[in-house]
Amino acid sequence: MQGQAQQQAYDRGITIFSPDGRLYQVEYAREAVKRGTASVGVRTEEGVVLAADKRSRSELMEPASVEKLHKIDDHVGIASAGHVADARQLIDFARRQAQVNRLRYGEEMGIETLTKTVTDHIQQYTQVGGARPFGVALIVGGIEDGEPRLFETDPSGTPYEWKALSIGANRADVRERLEEGYSDDLTIEEGIELALAALAESGDDEGLEPDGVGLATIDAADETYVDHDVASVESYLDEFGHLVDDEDDGDADGDDASDE
Repeated sequence: MQGQAQQQAYDRGITIFSPDGRLYQVEYAREAVKRGTASVGVRTEEGVVLAADKRSRSELMEPASVEKLHKIDDHVGIASAGHVADARQLIDFARRQAQVNRLRYGEEMGIETLTKTVTDHIQQYTQVGGARPFGVALIVGGIEDGEPRLFETDPSGTPYEWKALSIGANRADVRERLEEGYSDDLTIEEGIELALAALAESGDDEGLEPDGVGLATIDAADETYVDHDVASVESYLDEFGHLVDDEDDGDADGDDASDE
């Protein structure tokens, strides 16, 4: 009984390491991320592409209310996967930090600096009693000193820099598609094609619905975040052969309404 009680202690307590050096609550938070629908980031020579699966779970849900891509500043955007409420808190935190940096120093915040500021905030929730880790992962993409940068945050508070990555459901399959199609000299159009192809790997459906895909780009030339509308997404899906053939009944397989 004593051993079982000790196991429950480090299983439930965020501040207690297990005998093999694990923080179970952080690992559970990573599992929450896997329940979220996929988001993809691709870094190209010309800029950064962010794409997200934001399919509605019901015909009654307004597609525009499913937010997976977020503008943080003119030169940076974030894609999320995991619990929506946790994502909103971190998005608001990132926006405040970006604005504080502009007001204090009169210049835009670097992508790496912003990412590490967010991950420092996330990490605090892995060692404070009475709190829990954020059940969300983020893709932070933008332009820093004219160069495209792409980072990932995870619930442990660790930042990683990538050329292309995915977070959320079916990550292994999506990453395999990214590895097959990625090269260092991609144009931003080719980056969009790769991101949409990778996103198509994350679902069981034949093709993608235009209003179920979020797409944003940050161009290195003008350092401007552009959120592509449904018509633009439909045009890309049609051009690259990922447009769904027929309209389904709208009951896409997905996660709880608390996940994205």
